[in-house]
Amino acid sequence: MAHADRIGDDAGGGARAPDVLPPDHTQAILEVTKEVGAVLKASGCPFALVGSVAAYAYGIPVRLQHDTDFALRAEDAGTVVGLLRERGIRIVDPPEDWLVKARSGGEQIDLIFALAGRAVTTELLDRAWTLPVDSVHLPVIDPTDLMTGRLAALSEHHCDYGALLPVARGLRERVDWDRVREETRDHPMAVAFLYLLGLLGVLPHTPSNGGEEAEGRD
Repeated sequence: MAHADRIGDDAGGGARAPDVLPPDHTQAILEVTKEVGAVLKASGCPFALVGSVAAYAYGIPVRLQHDTDFALRAEDAGTVVGLLRERGIRIVDPPEDWLVKARSGGEQIDLIFALAGRAVTTELLDRAWTLPVDSVHLPVIDPTDLMTGRLAALSEHHCDYGALLPVARGLRERVDWDRVREETRDHPMAVAFLYLLGLLGVLPHTPSNGGEEAEGRD
């Protein structure tokens, strides 16, 4: 998110404007998503949409502002990068070793090989749903994998429950919440969020007292 602009630092006591969101890039990001998706489909390499565009594909009313994210296997990165370069898409090599960044039409593209520290596998990509994304059908990460990845990525430094709540509400009937709980049991921020979903009545079936402690009682 963009940092708040300073107002009146020299006169007026250093008041600050409220945080301002970046402009809505929804249609521009969807166009880039379709462009990259066409290249990936032609490559024959398995892939799936992840992140905010995946949530959008499931009908969640998210505002697309930052980028479009694709999950693919690390072993396919060279093939995909070469095809994107042939298409005229600029590749940006980041310092991280778990993704490649690219740019097209001013929009950012992330090609991700690991989600919340877990390698993208053929099995994960095989679970993807095929959904229309602005009239083009693309594979979209399975709802349970989407929620698991988003929750596992939460930390003390990045813990925006407000952005996750509408995604959880919109996907609630399509998610295997037992699997989400199991795969995020070692992530305190994720455990707390799942407990919050229970208090809010979002989860269709929520164990009492937050989960496993209650389940283990006779």
